Amino acid sequence: MAADVAGARRTPWVLLSPSLATISLLLIIPMMFIVVYSFWLRTATGADQVGFYLDNWIEVLGDRFYRDILFQTFAIAFYTTVICALVGYIPAYFVANTPMKSKTFLLLMLMLPFWISYIIRTMSWINILGTSGALNTLMISLGIIDEPIQMLYNQTTVILGLVHYLLPFMILNVYVSLDGIDKNLTEAAKSLGCTGWQAFREVTLPLSFPGLAAGSLLCFVLAAGTYITPIVLGGPRDAMFANLVFEAIVTQLNWPLGSALSLVLLALLGALVVIYTRYLGVDQIAKSFK
Repeated sequence: MAADVAGARRTPWVLLSPSLATISLLLIIPMMFIVVYSFWLRTATGADQVGFYLDNWIEVLGDRFYRDILFQTFAIAFYTTVICALVGYIPAYFVANTPMKSKTFLLLMLMLPFWISYIIRTMSWINILGTSGALNTLMISLGIIDEPIQMLYNQTTVILGLVHYLLPFMILNVYVSLDGIDKNLTEAAKSLGCTGWQAFREVTLPLSFPGLAAGSLLCFVLAAGTYITPIVLGGPRDAMFANLVFEAIVTQLNWPLGSALSLVLLALLGALVVIYTRYLGVDQIAKSFK
């Protein structure tokens, strides 16, 4: 009897062991290395001095330069998220209320951008907004302008590139939430005297809020953690916090400083996810990938 009880207790751990081993090898152990690296010190000779030093953390947390870049990163991520929410809700609502045959085709079209490399999609804006790009060429040929306009390498194009990248995530999350709403609820609201707009405002919009919140969380976290878009579409003053991590580790080979920078960004974004999970849960995000 005792052996059966012990075997029953071991069974869940045996079944979970492949997943736990994978998470440990690919996530927990690398994170432990990053934490350890953050307390090492980069010497003038270019070597890493092993030990427990707080110099990197003092520099990252005390230097106003890093705080300004962090605030700018969160501002860009916030603007991107708001635009994705405003622009993405309409197509998500349209897809959710489309007949099933058309819905399948529209969802397939929505997934197509994921088949193309994010870097290629980002660099395509150079051919659109560049001085010799499609938009400038079109406006010159129509006589709207006499010479090309510089539209690249600013914060606006960074936000535009991020919206282009993240909009499908928002649409999918909102669509999943809208698709799960019982259509009889809006019909019941209309039968009680609500107009179409009132039924949407009082029934559909509140019930779709979990999907909107999940999409906003995904967009914000992904936007705040990106570094490709600012490099390709931004100027020298449009760097984001992940660019500092890239610069420290790849360009300067300063792993201790880069580790401290990455942990700061991870902690802040992790806190945001914890707050979201505390009040809304992560189930809605998981549904969007099913």
